[in-house]
Amino acid sequence: MRLQLSTPQDRKLQKTIQITGSKSETNRSLLLQALFPNVRIENLSNSDDGEVMQKGLKKVSGEVDIHHAGTAMRFLTGYFASQEGKEVILTGSQRMQERPIKVLVEALRSLGASIEYVKEEGYPPIKISGKKLEKDKVSLPANISSQYISSLLLIAPSLKNGLELNLVGKITSVPYIKMTLSLLEQIGVTTSFEGNTIKVEPKDMVQDTTLVVESDWSSASYFYSIVALCEVGTKIQLSSYKKNSLQGDSVMAKIYKDFGVETTFGDHTITLTKTSDEIPQHVEYDLSNAPDTAQTISVTCLGLGMGCHLTGLHTLPIKETDRLAAMQTELSKFGAKVDIDAESLTLQPTSSLKSGVAVDTYNDHRMAMAFGPLAVKTSFKVNDAEVVSKSYPDFWNDLGTLGFEVAEL
Repeated sequence: MRLQLSTPQDRKLQKTIQITGSKSETNRSLLLQALFPNVRIENLSNSDDGEVMQKGLKKVSGEVDIHHAGTAMRFLTGYFASQEGKEVILTGSQRMQERPIKVLVEALRSLGASIEYVKEEGYPPIKISGKKLEKDKVSLPANISSQYISSLLLIAPSLKNGLELNLVGKITSVPYIKMTLSLLEQIGVTTSFEGNTIKVEPKDMVQDTTLVVESDWSSASYFYSIVALCEVGTKIQLSSYKKNSLQGDSVMAKIYKDFGVETTFGDHTITLTKTSDEIPQHVEYDLSNAPDTAQTISVTCLGLGMGCHLTGLHTLPIKETDRLAAMQTELSKFGAKVDIDAESLTLQPTSSLKSGVAVDTYNDHRMAMAFGPLAVKTSFKVNDAEVVSKSYPDFWNDLGTLGFEVAEL
């Protein structure tokens, strides 16, 4: 699907949008429900990733294809490895077969898991023969994707002796680790996180519990960008959110103050209001704890003619695409000057934007959605726009609700 995006006629928006449940919380909650069936879940994400996770968890044997869903790949690796009697081949898209899984596989093997590589060493697809894991101590590099860490923590209460996880080095993505631990605690599991050591106690059964999934802050980030790019007085209300969020991307409420956007928390809602046009010419952020926001922030800066230096992005090259290289290519199409290295992106202030550009999305939902708000400033096309279904299927419809002209070509 190819879309033409054009500037909304009214740049002082006043709308309310309902955002689907967080993909991150949904997939963690689904795995806990599979381990402890008396856990109920409300406000599940309607994303592709959530659907493949649900389908995968129902499998006992055979092939489990998770397509582009990196979270499902990591979480299901831990789940099937710990499920005695289940034997599956876990696979995904071509890009998924290029994304490393070795660190997690080695950690699970050290606990006693039986996992073999079907094709290339260190990468999916993998053959998993589930068994009872009785060892209870494991170490991981602290700077890896938090999904590897969470995969181990989520299965930990179902292990005979629980788990003691030692993280070696400087820890990144702390909010996502804490999200996992908080969900464990909500269902009655005892955990501790002191220094670089995380402990999860074993749990045979849990009480009837309902986990309410908060709406996705990553999805909210695109509306922060829209409000920042619109006129003073623009106001968009989003639901369902809470002030003490488990999600790392909730840092948007703080970051976007620099772009003149204020956040007001209501009863399960947030209201984003553009209060000022006085913005700096250059901003710098360490996004180690919220790397998925880097694309959105850099596009916002482009639209406002600002420069930025974003660091802590070392996990982006192994996402759905190499996001740093992809951002450099796509931002440059609009006339931007962009420099990248292994873990950072630097954007120079851009005085004018080219129009008529065709943005490529690289099978990456966040590439499509990060650029969507830029239509406030200039018209352009989006190739393979359907990739948004991975995390936010209603994205283009919601932009239409806001008054954007979204036409299929």
